[in-house]
Amino acid sequence: MTDDRPPRSERPEEPPASNPSGDGPDDGDAALDLSAFHDACQRAGRPVVTAAEVARALDRSQAAVSDALEALADRGDVERLSVSTDPVVWFPRELEDLTARERVVVFPKRREVVVDHPDQFTRAQLSQFAHLADANGEGGYRYVVRPEDVWSAPHDSFDALARTMRQALGRRSERLEEWVRSQFDRARQFRLYTHPDGYTVLAARSPEVMGNVAREKLDEEHVHAPISETEDWVRDGAEAAIKRVLYEAGYPVRDERSLESGDPLDVDLRVRLRDYQRTWVDRFEEAGEGVFVGPPGSGKTVAAMGAMASVGGETLIFVPSRDLARQWEESLLEFTSLDPEQVGQYHGGVKERRPVTVATYQIAGMDRHRSLFDDREWGLVIFDECQHVPSEVYRRSTQLQSRHRLGLSASPIREDDRQTEIFTLVGPPIGTDWEALFDAGFVAEPELEIRYVPWGDEEERNAYGSADGRERYRIAAENSGKVDEVRYLLSAHPDAKALVFADYLDQGREIAAALDVPFLSGETPHHERRRLLEEFRTDERDLLVVSRVGDEGIDLPTADLAIVASGLGGSRRQGTQRAGRTMRPAGGALVYVLATRGTREEEFARRQLQHLGRKGIAVRERTVDD
Repeated sequence: MTDDRPPRSERPEEPPASNPSGDGPDDGDAALDLSAFHDACQRAGRPVVTAAEVARALDRSQAAVSDALEALADRGDVERLSVSTDPVVWFPRELEDLTARERVVVFPKRREVVVDHPDQFTRAQLSQFAHLADANGEGGYRYVVRPEDVWSAPHDSFDALARTMRQALGRRSERLEEWVRSQFDRARQFRLYTHPDGYTVLAARSPEVMGNVAREKLDEEHVHAPISETEDWVRDGAEAAIKRVLYEAGYPVRDERSLESGDPLDVDLRVRLRDYQRTWVDRFEEAGEGVFVGPPGSGKTVAAMGAMASVGGETLIFVPSRDLARQWEESLLEFTSLDPEQVGQYHGGVKERRPVTVATYQIAGMDRHRSLFDDREWGLVIFDECQHVPSEVYRRSTQLQSRHRLGLSASPIREDDRQTEIFTLVGPPIGTDWEALFDAGFVAEPELEIRYVPWGDEEERNAYGSADGRERYRIAAENSGKVDEVRYLLSAHPDAKALVFADYLDQGREIAAALDVPFLSGETPHHERRRLLEEFRTDERDLLVVSRVGDEGIDLPTADLAIVASGLGGSRRQGTQRAGRTMRPAGGALVYVLATRGTREEEFARRQLQHLGRKGIAVRERTVDD
């Protein structure tokens, strides 16, 4: 492994291993083990080193290092060899490829863990208390330990969580564990429970935390009055708001209310859950709430059906559109033991209340329909595409409180930075890092390429130069030169099933006309959408041009090739959704994002895909010649 770190003057100070409380990486105990010897070899850039080189690399005395190397040699871990230029050189007994072994470096102050070539066990352990922030595609991973990761850790005690951390890190990091313990305790300071008389109580662990936190943050909109030094009487319907306020203050609230679980409903799965899906469901069972986070193609919908089978109660499912409502109903009938009489849709086209009801967020937010949902006791409420939940229209659906709440999202991020509200309104994140699913072959990693396209004609270039703000972006996005580039890419992949995305309706119509294929947009009648998608799904049609309606409002069939001709604003979520149209177990999928060369669209394209780059997907860039 090469040392790609910045110059020492720009790096955090790396203290001796016997001082793990410093600001640099926590390298563990002072004793020299084989791992520390490998580290010294890496820093020297060769597998054969002298005792003096090891001492310098590890910042230890040469005498102590010499004794330690003798001990390693006695155990058979390293070999010694006398040479003319130095009394002894040392090398690993097995001259392994040092660049391919697992190495974990902890930065306690930054609460980061950098891992090279982690095995599946290490990654599984890290995922229980840390968030995968970056992956470089070459075996390097950067995890960040955030408060919400500790709050949702699947452990009943800090000692159990500490054991998981030590297994993942290979050592004890006292400074990091101290911080994790403080966050673990924060997540156990407040709880909501149901009083024997039927109302809800907010209880704190101590009078101090109740007075200094809850009673400072909450007001008469949230609570009626104190009951005791550690308890407040909660206003009816204010539970979700209380959880959000205290979560934002750094104190997640445990919801232990005696909520109704609805009438029982037996649901059996007709498919076998994958191991990671089983883990998702198990963690959901423990918490009673959560958000399944995974890439498109990872089977979040099937895992949600596993959660339904686990809960065994009547279920309400919220979706963004009536197309997804229909597809949910079809999937429920295909993958579970439910009968058609037990599953219904509730939206503008049809209104059926059944033991399992699939409704749109919009209709649930209308006052004249809300009572139809409020009057029924649901054992489970599922929020599909739950990244929308913080928006004012969709938020009202979260006021339907049930014993169990489950969200589904490939990318729970928002451009308004309100993603933490997703987890306060629905539940904590539950998921597997994308790279692990790629490695295991459950989801195919697509090849992504940004292509910088020249202007179609000089008139468009001049119009861009004289325009301002949003108009400049629109002109660049609708660059007619992209039509030729779409044609070229389709001809380069003649056997591919392809989707072409265009956010601007005029551009979509232009591309569809040039290719002589249909343009599927919000203006396309629902019956026509169904026909076109079914033809694409059954290979009767191998090309469609799609507007933004294809991002989340419908379940597009899997494609081999996706070409993004334009994307509004470079949304990270939109980039994830569109790349996800190619993420299925079959490999070889390609995603091309077109951006007009020399315009702000270049920046938007990079922004749209940088989120995927952090998840380990390689992103290439190429300039198209005039």
